[in-house]
Amino acid sequence: MDCLTDVRGIRVGHAGDLQAATGCTVVICESGAVAGVDVRGGAPGTRETDLLDSKNLVEKVHALYLSGGSAFGLDGASGVMRYLEERDIGFDTGVAKVPIVPGAVIFDLSIGDSKKRPDFKMGYDACLNASDKNDMMGNVGAGIGATVGKYFGDEFSMKGGLGTASIRAGDLLVGALVVVNCLGDVVDPENGTIIAGTLNMEKTGFANTIELMKRGFSGGAGLGRNTTIGVIATNARLSKAGANKAASMAHNGLARTIKPVHTMYDGDAIFCLSTGEIDADISIVGALAAEAVAKAVVRAVESAETLYGRICCRDLK
Repeated sequence: MDCLTDVRGIRVGHAGDLQAATGCTVVICESGAVAGVDVRGGAPGTRETDLLDSKNLVEKVHALYLSGGSAFGLDGASGVMRYLEERDIGFDTGVAKVPIVPGAVIFDLSIGDSKKRPDFKMGYDACLNASDKNDMMGNVGAGIGATVGKYFGDEFSMKGGLGTASIRAGDLLVGALVVVNCLGDVVDPENGTIIAGTLNMEKTGFANTIELMKRGFSGGAGLGRNTTIGVIATNARLSKAGANKAASMAHNGLARTIKPVHTMYDGDAIFCLSTGEIDADISIVGALAAEAVAKAVVRAVESAETLYGRICCRDLK
């Protein structure tokens, strides 16, 4: 299917509100998966990322939560925890099994209804919708309210979205799912052409954010309304240190497709899940992860649809 759920044991579910232009996405691994994370943006909104540090106790997570709603959207992770608790899934503390659900959010409050955000019910519903054959992309889940190219503010931004892809090398499989909500422009990594980003004043083409920066143009009111978040999953057997390294290398996929990336106004974060089925070289896993992430980013904007005046790349004339 060429998506994150190609990795056995991984399920993906989405829930959202198109009228409010927000939603959430859950990646479930009920048997548990060794996890890591790399947060590089200067304005992150995250949950339970500290426990993924290699020196900390918990080895495995049971789900990852991606959401709109800025910090408000983190509330939906409680719904994911309830779903897992009802199925007796979690870290056994001796008195209760505590589901481990790290997460991250994007800022999408400037599109749709800022008073409606992902909540407990939406997080729970995303779990109910989870499937091991989910290749939905574009305006779905956490990608519903995603926008890109906000250097001149929201008025000159375009529609972002959610994308997924996978890369196989023999028995090794690496999948990616990315919610693209960046300050910068999205480019085709094959030729460097901008395919979605900050529009020019006439809204007939692209202003080219990097060139604007080179010429000393200051950004607009949309600078703090960004963040690209995602998940990579692999059937490779990784330690927590290895999972953190793979997540770090996966960011290379963002660097190839988003210009600029990892600014002080982005909260970019990528999680890694390892299901531990085969032995593999961590360098190969990381290299494939970057390829899958780049592919997912391009698919996210190519699959997006125009919403609340934010045109998608297919509708740009």
